[in-house]
Amino acid sequence: MNNALLPALAPGFAAPARAGGVVIVGAGQAGFQVSASLRDGGYAGPITLLGDESELPYQRPPLSKGYLTDSDESAVVLRGQEFYDKRSICVRPGTRVRALCLDKQQVELADGTRLGYGHLVLATGARPRQIAIPGVDQEGVVMLRTRSDADNLRAHLDQSRRLVIVGAGFIGMEAASWAALHGHHVTVIETADRPLANSVSAETSGYLTDLHRDNGVRILLGAAVSRFCGSDGQLTAVELDNGDMIAADLVLVGVGAVPNVELAASAGLTICDRTGGVLVNQNLRTQDDRVSAIGDCATYPSVHGAGLVRLESVQNAVDHARHVAALLVDGGGEGYRSVPWFWSNQYDAKLQIAGIGDPDNQCVVVGDPENGTFSVLRFGDVGLVAVESVNRPTDHMAARKILAGTQRPTVVQAHADGFQLKSYLRDVQESR
Repeated sequence: MNNALLPALAPGFAAPARAGGVVIVGAGQAGFQVSASLRDGGYAGPITLLGDESELPYQRPPLSKGYLTDSDESAVVLRGQEFYDKRSICVRPGTRVRALCLDKQQVELADGTRLGYGHLVLATGARPRQIAIPGVDQEGVVMLRTRSDADNLRAHLDQSRRLVIVGAGFIGMEAASWAALHGHHVTVIETADRPLANSVSAETSGYLTDLHRDNGVRILLGAAVSRFCGSDGQLTAVELDNGDMIAADLVLVGVGAVPNVELAASAGLTICDRTGGVLVNQNLRTQDDRVSAIGDCATYPSVHGAGLVRLESVQNAVDHARHVAALLVDGGGEGYRSVPWFWSNQYDAKLQIAGIGDPDNQCVVVGDPENGTFSVLRFGDVGLVAVESVNRPTDHMAARKILAGTQRPTVVQAHADGFQLKSYLRDVQESR
């Protein structure tokens, strides 16, 4: 990692000017958490939370899970209007920001009005990656990112039985699990040689692939879509690049996400070429001292051996937000050090991941994969870098604590008969 690329790290944040207070652009999980943590930490200045969706901030993970069955608003909305009113947080749904005026410390809204700020937090998130395939714009081809997308998908699922999912990432695989359990005929199409190829080890990927196939999901690997076919405005099939046709009355496209960095880029903030995120330093600050970037849109230097990373997860969004809020309240503290962790529910398998793996990692499997209870320990140049646990929550919690520390097991230790992360952690703690 070239630290020269990072914005300079000052001792701390200056307190936001009371006249402008804190303005947060983006009202997703990260934006909401900044506003809540500022008040919880005792910040008394103005807080303005701007979101371009027409709803109050809500959770995204349930959209590919339970929300497809139960559309109860309370299941996804983070807090009701009363929460913001009691804390004097000015939340403004349906408000689009069209420009950042950094030299004047203002944001310009779509209607031309400007808001001043003492500190600006960019929590602009990410959007689904688009695909340029003939027929993608016809009825019955959908994406899943927003609550509106989920409502649209659920309405189509009520009328459809042959679902094709393009992309075997977390959204695609979770949606496949839900759809299969609810009686849909599901086909997943993936260009890579295995599902979740950029996210998990071959061992975990293989287990989940078998689990889906055992539940009737057809998974086509090394395959690409050439067009979406329809008749009289109705989707009928998906054509692959080899000419094969797959009958479909609904297609869910989930081929990754693109960070929303256009505002930052237009304002002259640095964008990381490799990850596409807004580049920030260890305190999640851009090269402008009065601007932070957090969550899905931010690329930051990981202290856990992964270099510059941009992560899309609730934990990353929440922990980024809490870190920035604490600095704005207290003005000091060390750089961001949280261990990344993720989760995914597919059928009766609960996958929990701690740390960040790499395709070149050496892997050691502990537990019982045959019975669906195991962990994959991933080792890189700096030792243990990530642990993927399937139905082993004790391993996951131990892994998070181990990765947050300085002493980690070796490959040789992990290969020993009866090796347990919990026991290793206990031994480390007792030796201190």
